[in-house]
Amino acid sequence: MNNKNVRHGGQVLVEALKTQGVERVFCVPGESYLAALDALYESGVETIVARNEGGASMMAEADGKLTGQPGIAFVTRGPGATNASCGVHVAFQDSTPMILFIGQVASDQRDREAFQEVDYRAMFNPLAKWVAEIDRVDRIPEYISHAFHVAQSGRPGPVVLSLPEDMLSSECDNVDIVPAAVLPSGKAADSDVHAVLELLASAERPLIIAGGGSWSQRAADALGQFAQTAGLPVGASFRCQDYLDNRHANYIGDIGIGINPKLAERVRNADVILALGSRLGEMTTSGYTLLTPPMPKQTLIHVHADSSEIGRVYRPDLGVVANAAEFICQLAEAAKAPKTSRERWIKEARADYEEWQQPQRTPGNLRMESVIAHLNEDLSDDAILTNGAGNYSAWLHRYYRYRGWRTQLAPTSGSMGYGLPAAIAAKLRHPERDVICLAGDGCFQMAMQEFGIACQYGANIIVLISNNGMYGTIRMHQERHYPGRPSGTNMLNPDFAALAKAYGGYGATVTSDEDFPTAFAHAKNAGVPAILDLKVAPQALSPKLLLESP
Repeated sequence: MNNKNVRHGGQVLVEALKTQGVERVFCVPGESYLAALDALYESGVETIVARNEGGASMMAEADGKLTGQPGIAFVTRGPGATNASCGVHVAFQDSTPMILFIGQVASDQRDREAFQEVDYRAMFNPLAKWVAEIDRVDRIPEYISHAFHVAQSGRPGPVVLSLPEDMLSSECDNVDIVPAAVLPSGKAADSDVHAVLELLASAERPLIIAGGGSWSQRAADALGQFAQTAGLPVGASFRCQDYLDNRHANYIGDIGIGINPKLAERVRNADVILALGSRLGEMTTSGYTLLTPPMPKQTLIHVHADSSEIGRVYRPDLGVVANAAEFICQLAEAAKAPKTSRERWIKEARADYEEWQQPQRTPGNLRMESVIAHLNEDLSDDAILTNGAGNYSAWLHRYYRYRGWRTQLAPTSGSMGYGLPAAIAAKLRHPERDVICLAGDGCFQMAMQEFGIACQYGANIIVLISNNGMYGTIRMHQERHYPGRPSGTNMLNPDFAALAKAYGGYGATVTSDEDFPTAFAHAKNAGVPAILDLKVAPQALSPKLLLESP
């Protein structure tokens, strides 16, 4: 314990964060937490100032994904908090550790509907693991310690802490700072490890679905080792494609939106499924059709850190409460060969994946399949690719091969506007690595003001905007359900290349497959953040669906 002299609440708060290992926070400044901003001055904690609270919260969420430690965001009350809620929702659905601090009205003004007053417990209760308000300076270390435990324990997720401005500015002496959080191991009992191995060893058509939070490079390596030793094909749950090197002979593709029909059939025909960390949500199960709730026909082994998640939708034959990253390491250490060879089962599944990887030609002079093919050839194994929501991501998910752990940052919550803030957070965390943001024209404009952050802080990302002048995903659904009746999906876009230049970045417009490699090389060598405006054909709604007339 450390005893300090008189300090205001903001100073106690920042000292408590530093003790937990926090070295960077994301914020939009507000008068409701001036004392905390004062404490950040000369604290050694880097403060990244966003343009919108939604961008700040998404950056914090992405930082949490990258580090496994809670990403930290500070926002002001009322509108600041409501703007930031989008990042909290991403963190909740993606099982990402994160802590959002919200300035609150003074405690003597509560429940009067004071300026920008919101009941944050009521507002964030469905979106966060824990929501609380700190009303005493001497309890700040206690709340911070608990917040870090909650955000990282079990199924990781977001915590929201409200900070009344008079509490932050109040002074207190002799406040003890609580040491950094020590988390449970998350390991499973040996009996659970043995039971899972026995079920898998006896199976004829087993399959692993890997996903969820709390993974690591060590766990990704163990997954590859276990799959090879135990003779198991591995599919990645929605937007978890970097959990296993896609070049691994046992990797068979992503089980998410736009799934390979042959892979979908393989999941349905599996006799044993090991759901390793995945929640088995709507996207991963193709609307709960690959496995039938509540009793799948497949023998289901569900490993998840949260006991309430096991049996929530699907009743497993064997449920194991454990951290999936720890559990796969336990499995790898005790792995045994299958009782009968499954070489054909794996090779056929891998062949289906390789076939699915062959690009289908879409209309236009500049085609997204050509863009992704060049990224596959040009980028190093540790390049980080980010994206938000939109049909443009279908090309990325289908054709790009992720080669290393934590090279994919994408929201399983399906939030638009995520790719740009995530890319900035990634480049700040890993300045030595290439960071590429893919965005649609609609997705980018949800957060395009954050490009100014990249330029301000020297985060030299490359943004590739798939520009077709429409909200393509919604237009796709319209063509399926109300063909020939587009409504509310067309957009008038700015000159995105000029926007990059206005901020002091590099910008270029690309109109053909032949021009993309040169433009991408220029962007990589520009020495500043870059935007490439990719003029793609409106007819290409997805890798499979074409529009007869835009």
